Amino acid sequence: MRALIDTCVILDALQEREPFREAAQEIVLASANRMFDGFLTAKSVLDLYYLLHRHTHSDAESRRLLSGILTLFELLDTSGSDCRRALSSQLSDYEDAVMAQTALRAGIDCIVTRNVRDYKSAPLPVHTPSEFLKKLSSQGI
Repeated sequence: MRALIDTCVILDALQEREPFREAAQEIVLASANRMFDGFLTAKSVLDLYYLLHRHTHSDAESRRLLSGILTLFELLDTSGSDCRRALSSQLSDYEDAVMAQTALRAGIDCIVTRNVRDYKSAPLPVHTPSEFLKKLSSQGI
């Protein structure tokens, strides 16, 4: 299974944000153990660096954390055509629409986010971290 993981899930894992920490860390561990093919968008990596740096106040620490994440997840580039297609998307949030279009073009099976409400009209399945973990478990992975 190929899953695009949203920025919030990675932050929940790294910053141990409750009550989301446990499911987020299980997803990171499942990706590390190759129980699924995990992906991030390049834009997510930029957002992660910015938010981690605000949290750590250290460029070196933020880069170290990102380096670890990038060993566990593959990166998807967003194309100009993804941005154009997102303009006519049924999703009301443009950033979410771009992420969904990037995932769709890359053949991703689903998006994992805490923000499922904004993805109601997404062109592919969207799961909360807990739902995704249940799906992995039910597939015997």
